[in-house]
Amino acid sequence: MQVTREIFDQVMVPNYAPSKVIPVRGEGSRVWDQQDNEYIDFAGGIAVTCLGHCHPALVKALQEQSEKIWHLSNVMTNEPALRLAKKLTDATFADQVYYANSGAEANEAALKLARRWALDNHGEQKSQIISFNKGFHGRTFFTVTVGGQAAYSDGFGPKPGDIVHAEYNNLDSLRELISDKTCAVMMEPLQGEGGIIPPTKEFAEGVRELCDQHNALLIFDEVQTGVGRTGHLYAYMGLGVTPDILTTAKALGGGFPIGAMLTTKAVGDHLKVGTHGSTYGGNPLACAVAEAAFDTVNQAEVLEGVKARYQRYVDGLHAINEKYSVFSEVRGQGLLLGCALNEQYKGRARDFLMASMEENLMVLVAGADVVRFAPSLVITEQDIDEGLQRFERAVAKVVAG
Repeated sequence: MQVTREIFDQVMVPNYAPSKVIPVRGEGSRVWDQQDNEYIDFAGGIAVTCLGHCHPALVKALQEQSEKIWHLSNVMTNEPALRLAKKLTDATFADQVYYANSGAEANEAALKLARRWALDNHGEQKSQIISFNKGFHGRTFFTVTVGGQAAYSDGFGPKPGDIVHAEYNNLDSLRELISDKTCAVMMEPLQGEGGIIPPTKEFAEGVRELCDQHNALLIFDEVQTGVGRTGHLYAYMGLGVTPDILTTAKALGGGFPIGAMLTTKAVGDHLKVGTHGSTYGGNPLACAVAEAAFDTVNQAEVLEGVKARYQRYVDGLHAINEKYSVFSEVRGQGLLLGCALNEQYKGRARDFLMASMEENLMVLVAGADVVRFAPSLVITEQDIDEGLQRFERAVAKVVAG
């Protein structure tokens, strides 16, 4: 069967609008389509392929595990899942791990755990969850309601209750909402879908203090920022603020679907046998690949390399902006970067994405006003420079109209 883009329109639910380009193979930060056209990947599958495409360590782990055992239900455990959990807890604040298939499911588990912890310790009245406008926490009905973007949660009937939203980077806004009835505050330590917005140190510290004052849990959604993306293994480490629960996915598997929730024993013990579960959570194939990805990323050389690549990107993007004056600012941390469009180009982020594809460069958007980059953490300097040249040509096209 010859696979074409038209088949998507025939057989797929139309909730996506994929590009006409169909990639068929990749290596490092280069991707080739059905016609063997080559693209440079600055998108990383939306911050997922943290080591690029077909990284040898991940390929080796997958091949070796595929000849051992593929799946076990959670009636039993398995070696890759336990090895990975030990490494995650050794490297972070956490004592315990719960596995899921995606970031949304890890966040669903975190929110259910917070509610169960509050019920067990404080009673039914302590159920409020506070998150932040422009936040994004997944597409399950619970997580999409907690996410602060009504466009994603409206239109599906009555929403889960006792969820309110504060303004990001505005402690007064949070202070007005939080009370002893709040069971948890959920936040991204760098807003991704909301526009690549970093928190101030004072804000992050203030959120932690308010949670402590009201005996509420602090949940960090590190689905996009985790596993080296900001130049720290997890972004909380750069903020100096420790959450009670942390969620991780995307880069955790380097492209193989896996998510995890990390927490302390005092909190995690409230997910007793039977309170939550996942058929594929802790899958041996997924955990074996994730262990290889984690081992590769969690090295000083790789994490320091992210910071060096950040500077190369920022310098290049500023140079482009000096010529074309399209961005109001370049923001972000590590290799999660956003070019915020200025007043003249607001609402046209997709135009820059489409022009980039025409120049054989894959980029992302974060809303209508921000062009987003989330490349491999080990992308070569040559690919950064060549990709930025292609992006400059794309910018020139948009400016020329």
